[in-house]
Amino acid sequence: MASNTPTGLLHALLLDRSGGAVALEPDKIENWRSDDGLLWLHVDVAENPPREWLQDALGLESSVVEALAADETRPRSLSLGDGLLAVLRGVNMNPGDDPEDMVSIRLWIERDRIISTRRRKLLSVQDLKEQLEQGIGPRTSGEFLSELIGRMADRIGDFFDTIEDKLSSIEEVESDESAQVRRRSLAVLRRQIAAVRRFVAPQRDALDRLYRNPGKLLSDPETNRLREEADRVTRYLEDLDLARERAVVLQEELINELAQLQNTR
Repeated sequence: MASNTPTGLLHALLLDRSGGAVALEPDKIENWRSDDGLLWLHVDVAENPPREWLQDALGLESSVVEALAADETRPRSLSLGDGLLAVLRGVNMNPGDDPEDMVSIRLWIERDRIISTRRRKLLSVQDLKEQLEQGIGPRTSGEFLSELIGRMADRIGDFFDTIEDKLSSIEEVESDESAQVRRRSLAVLRRQIAAVRRFVAPQRDALDRLYRNPGKLLSDPETNRLREEADRVTRYLEDLDLARERAVVLQEELINELAQLQNTR
């Protein structure tokens, strides 16, 4: 299997179920057994999606492989047998990138194995890897899922706080000379809100399905944590709707200001 290991394999970690993890060499993946620990494989599928490796070497169903390797994704979740399939989107906090250009993460989660795929870097995944390296990471696959979703929700909250700050700044500026600048700033904010909301809404629905139908994988505390995160994402979605309405009102006021200024001139 080592010779068939895809070049896109970013890491193979063996979780000790106590919060820590050690790296597993690719040539040892084939010898892994559930008694060895919880296996987390993270794969980049941007260049050459390793469909054959995912299906033949890892034994995944074809429908799961296609979801993990898909070009375009929308948030969704599905319980299949003893595993969970989840496709989620996170706010893009990569340096130099636009926050509204949301990054997808695809997950196939079993009790003793986690397979995640990406096309671009997601900082929430890096957070979990660092936690595990410090010995304070998730102990089960259910904890992994809920902790990852929590990290992603944190960044949605950070994005909303940034939007709120920018709207407040626009409201506080009153000089006529800045009306055109503020109007352009509001147009950018409205575009960002719409782009993030486009994925946050189906993400909320995906989380609702996860905690309502967790299958055999999640414990009651893990299901409760997912419910809390789903509620939090719902609140952020409502906050984004309010921010969008606030931006519309501000933009209408600026249009009126510009019209009055032109009439005066």
